[in-house]
Amino acid sequence: MLVNFAAKSRYRTGAGVPIVVRGPCGGGVSAGPFHSANPEAYFLNVPGLKIVEPATVYDAKGLLKAAIRDDDPVLFLEHKFLYRRLKDDLPGDDYIVPIGKAAVRCEGSDLTSVTFGAMLHVALEAAAALEPDGIDCEVIDLRTLAPLDRKTILASVAKTSKVILLHEASRTGGIGGELAAIIAEDGFEYRAGRVVRVAPPATPVPSTPPLEAAFMPDLGRVAAAARRLAGY
Repeated sequence: MLVNFAAKSRYRTGAGVPIVVRGPCGGGVSAGPFHSANPEAYFLNVPGLKIVEPATVYDAKGLLKAAIRDDDPVLFLEHKFLYRRLKDDLPGDDYIVPIGKAAVRCEGSDLTSVTFGAMLHVALEAAAALEPDGIDCEVIDLRTLAPLDRKTILASVAKTSKVILLHEASRTGGIGGELAAIIAEDGFEYRAGRVVRVAPPATPVPSTPPLEAAFMPDLGRVAAAARRLAGY
């Protein structure tokens, strides 16, 4: 119903379906392959469906309110690892976070990390860890996965010319491939180095904590990829 009716309704009949589908997702909580999946790529190929995934408390409220007020269906992904781990004081007045607008969480000049959800915090940790090495990382939080904020992504690529695409879903068929295609098609003249994807292998999310830790992208993997890319 979400894919075949709600997302296609405006195209077929001119009437939108203003619904919000909240979907818990993500690993890091040892919940196993059924409960730790990141299904965003399943839905990226569905025209008419908007997809958001907040990484902060502020954005969770602002994006949810924007989704509720939207005239078309929005898939609102919520990373379970962030439940009860993030706390913040929110404004008392009414606000929204616009759907389709990414945020630059950390300014940098040497390379860009593009990510979202719980992986944003890994990217920020890696950026801080790389500062003593003289590597200046810019970190972009997509916030909205469909439609993607191409302008913000390409502006960062133009500035740094080197890009890490970080996501928690399997590398094969993941959103990193779509981002790499956008950069190759529309930002080719900006790149001086490779576009690098940091993502898990094409396996289900393991249940046991040691295997899950080996599966998930972490600070060490992101920092190592950044050092290789910075030296390219």
